[in-house]
Amino acid sequence: MHSSLWLSALIVLPLVGALVAMLVRKMPGASYIVAVGVGAIEVVLSLIVAVLYSSHVANAQGFDFYTRHVVSAPLGLAYDVALDGLSLLMVVLTALVLLLSLLGGRDKRREPAFVAWLLILTGLTMGSFVAHDVLEFFIFFELTLVPCYFIISGWGGAERARAALKFFLYTFTASAFLLIGILYMGFAYQHQHGTALTFAYGILSTTTMSHSTEVWLFIGFAIAFGVKAPIWPLHTWSPLTYAEAPTAGSIELSALLAKLGSYGLLRFAVGLLPLAQVSVRPYVLTLAVIGILYGSILACVSKDLKRFVAYSSLAQMSFITLGVMSGSTIGVTGAVLLMFNHGIITIGFFLIIGYLERRRSSIQIADFSGLQRPAPVLSAIFMVAMLASMGLPGLSGFVSEYLILIGTFTTHAWWAAVASLGVLASAVYLLWAYQRVFHGRAEGANAEISDASSAERWVLVPVVVLIVVLGVFPKPVLDRITPSVHNLVTQVATAGAAK
Repeated sequence: MHSSLWLSALIVLPLVGALVAMLVRKMPGASYIVAVGVGAIEVVLSLIVAVLYSSHVANAQGFDFYTRHVVSAPLGLAYDVALDGLSLLMVVLTALVLLLSLLGGRDKRREPAFVAWLLILTGLTMGSFVAHDVLEFFIFFELTLVPCYFIISGWGGAERARAALKFFLYTFTASAFLLIGILYMGFAYQHQHGTALTFAYGILSTTTMSHSTEVWLFIGFAIAFGVKAPIWPLHTWSPLTYAEAPTAGSIELSALLAKLGSYGLLRFAVGLLPLAQVSVRPYVLTLAVIGILYGSILACVSKDLKRFVAYSSLAQMSFITLGVMSGSTIGVTGAVLLMFNHGIITIGFFLIIGYLERRRSSIQIADFSGLQRPAPVLSAIFMVAMLASMGLPGLSGFVSEYLILIGTFTTHAWWAAVASLGVLASAVYLLWAYQRVFHGRAEGANAEISDASSAERWVLVPVVVLIVVLGVFPKPVLDRITPSVHNLVTQVATAGAAK
């Protein structure tokens, strides 16, 4: 296969799979088999791309698998895809999320439609991560709202309609700021150079703008990506939505779609608007630190497990924002790595919560106690994810958070010092939640809970393996991330100084 076709295959395959899943919907279980098959192929394709990817390609901006086809020159529309170290891990994560969501979060209610929406969401998310044209990114980014809305509203909990509507309105409204900013930059470049309208990433990065204009554009971009991530105080849709979404939907939202927000903030807000960095960085770092502490406090008082993970994710996404805005190669590298590691850890959390919900028909923490005795495997795997999330050395979360804090200390020590308190806070709320659910005496229905089945264990194995391997031996991954991060940080610093 020609190198430029690999990324197109990753986008098109899930979309075709969704169509096939609906065509065979009258055959019991056939749609699910199709979806799992597509998910497995996506994982294989993403791993092939990861192996073939070269972090030292000839492209001046460090992008591999580059291809561009103009769709409409007058409108500036183009199909433009490429891959670098920032998006590589996100592509692998997208494929893993699809397969593990299908295997661990199967929902047999109107199953053909359910798996079709998951496949469509995967194709659109892949398109977002590999888009090398800013307007193309926006189109993929915005279209992810549609399958998310239907997954939440069609298969969610008792308040699914309110959760889906709140999610849609928040993200759709915030995205208007992103569209305005993209159009402004495209027309500004066209006016300055007298060329055809274009939204190519590399070209828009050379657009000349005043400092105040870049600051306003950065604010608009940050609102759009901050809602998606989510970042405090733009997070208020997430606890309800995470709690009401089905297991697969919660995994998609927290493990994957939140990363679209942090990825967009790094790639487009930081990458395209270097002049604004010095002015906005203190404010964004402050919001990130508040988010770390605020999310930790609310996680301590959460009454149900999904909201607990939602607030924990708010704290973790704030750590990512801290690294993204640190201005150091080490900090940004840690942020990109934490995007992937947090995604894997969150998959583990939501899978286990989904398994417990099937057994007890509840996610209320008060309804659980003493599960360590009847369900030792589920208890052990939850503990591994918990320890990784709090940053225990030897597990994946430690490497990510350590790099973020070290990188931020070198540039903004006070913010890093306060953010370090979030590491201690995470130990408090994670250990307390673990004690309430898994320690104590198992009585009544809790004493009768069955442990993880063979199928459930096989779904959780990749999560545990990745948590351990990336904690002990992260070098191969870091080798692919660091060159692209260094290019971006250097270009931003150089452009900011030049402008």
